[in-house]
Amino acid sequence: MGHGGNVIAELTTDHREVDALFTQLETQPVGDPRRRELADELTIELVRHSVAEEMHLYPAVREHVEGGDEIADKELTDHAEVEQHLKDLEGLDAQDPQFDHLVAKLKLEVSEHVRDEEDRLFPLLAAACTPETLDELGDKVRTAKKTAPTRPHPSAPDTPPGNKLLGPGAGLVDRARDLLTGRGKS
Repeated sequence: MGHGGNVIAELTTDHREVDALFTQLETQPVGDPRRRELADELTIELVRHSVAEEMHLYPAVREHVEGGDEIADKELTDHAEVEQHLKDLEGLDAQDPQFDHLVAKLKLEVSEHVRDEEDRLFPLLAAACTPETLDELGDKVRTAKKTAPTRPHPSAPDTPPGNKLLGPGAGLVDRARDLLTGRGKS
């Protein structure tokens, strides 16, 4: 991920990529090892996307959008639920009976979250911010995704300053683990 454009265009493109990964995962036969690989790719993309939103999007929503605290808090709650499902999915083999159940649950929660962001949050942010601010946020989100963790860390802080301090370090460790194991390189 890392597409260019303002924050709304960047994150919307991420959403479509996640949708495509869910579709790819669902088209594989039940128990196929490729499902595990696709679940890892999906996890990497969702975690990087979520961390970038938590670092930059939600603080901007709090600052610029009327009622932004409530909106950001709801989105963070959604992220926490998704991240816990990703953590639960992380250790499961594709043949595990819980694997398909967790993927289905994850898809439902992610789809609802995406719909809420695209139908409610993004229009409010677009109305409240200048095009320059949205472009700057897009740059910040792209930069954050480059150093973000690639594995779920449900107990890590999800708001500044904690997430901005710890996220890059966790990201470095995650990327080193991914390199050693070949995770996400299919």
